[in-house]
Amino acid sequence: MKAGGRVFLMLQGPHGPFFGQLADRLRGLGATVWRAGFNAGDKACWGWRRPGYLPVHAGADDWPGLCGRMMADLGVTDLVLYGTTRPIHAAAIALARSRGITVHVFEEGYLRPYWATCERDGSNGGSALMDITIEDMAARLGRPGSARPPAPAHWGDMRAHVFHGARYHFHLMIGRRRYPAYQPHRAIGVGQEFRLYLRRLLLMPLHHLQRARANRRIRGGGFPYHLILLQLEHDASFTAWSGYDSMTGFITECLTGFAAGADASMHLVFKAHPLEDGRAAIAATIRDVAERLGLSARVHYLRGGKLARLLDGASGVATVNSTAGQQALWRGIPLKAMGRAVYDKPGLVSPQPLGAFFAAPRPPDPARYATYRAFLLQTSQLPGGFYGRRNRAALLRHCIPALLSPLGPYANAGQPERHGRNSRELAEPMGGFDRGLL
Repeated sequence: MKAGGRVFLMLQGPHGPFFGQLADRLRGLGATVWRAGFNAGDKACWGWRRPGYLPVHAGADDWPGLCGRMMADLGVTDLVLYGTTRPIHAAAIALARSRGITVHVFEEGYLRPYWATCERDGSNGGSALMDITIEDMAARLGRPGSARPPAPAHWGDMRAHVFHGARYHFHLMIGRRRYPAYQPHRAIGVGQEFRLYLRRLLLMPLHHLQRARANRRIRGGGFPYHLILLQLEHDASFTAWSGYDSMTGFITECLTGFAAGADASMHLVFKAHPLEDGRAAIAATIRDVAERLGLSARVHYLRGGKLARLLDGASGVATVNSTAGQQALWRGIPLKAMGRAVYDKPGLVSPQPLGAFFAAPRPPDPARYATYRAFLLQTSQLPGGFYGRRNRAALLRHCIPALLSPLGPYANAGQPERHGRNSRELAEPMGGFDRGLL
């Protein structure tokens, strides 16, 4: 496999060394790789001695012009980035499309935790998956009855994810003077972002004890419950594809629908995103709205933690568009999606109004979900992860063929050994806790 003549321009990637190590692999195959860095955190993730780093000091208004000149002067053939909605990425994608440059988008796995996503042109609500029907997927699958990986119980990269996030924002904060024009794509300041990551890292043991107590209370309570999967209010999946201004609106709508439709014996459990750091007053919002609706005794809040056991006991699951919703589908649990989601297909997600869903939720069609999952595993889902050392090494092995392929993953559907994966790798994703941070 050779990459001679290909010129890759990387923009912002996941926290940690993944993009830098990917560049090393591509260079080893003969490609030229450049990395545009917008802040000192980008530089730290790239590495202090790795070649190809291009510091960007242009402001938001000047970035499109600079990006266009960069693409032309360097002879860029491929653009690589993580997510599509932040302004610098959206502008670069538009330029790349107008110039015939291939756009590679990495994202967290749609079938997390043991996979990452690699697509062309868009992801999440802007993914090509949004326009592919289950019938199309079935027709394009290379072989029926693809292996079904076991439902994952936890995300082994959590500690590494938080560590790399804290490190990134530490360097961003102390190096602000070197990039005075940089504007974060999130609302809070750089220093506050770093403090939130550091606080999250330090409080992990305490939060683990709090979750254990709450889980025992719910599992030992003997009551039926619906589960609400919360997301990060500042995450692109929520801000770009939810239709809500804040998590408060989603929480209020869930509680109102529950009050209107659920049986008096039913409880409601809100589970926070594993990386929730307290910047949004989620617990207080749930408490206040539940009290106003007279639901306090039947509403519970969990601060992150493992999802599998909670799902196994749930009567139904509601979310905006969390990828964790796919674990509910895998288990055959009724699912309500209230935003744009790649799995929002007829026969998978319930079309019921929220009150009716909480009263008598409609389950997914297992055959249709098996087709959907098999299609993703043969196309855009690559084994591994961005953060832990072992998972990152696995992802690096599998993503190179995806980047060098002349066709995008969904155009390649039907080829039996996508990205060099064999049937054993499809059936047995990596498990266990990855203790390697670096």
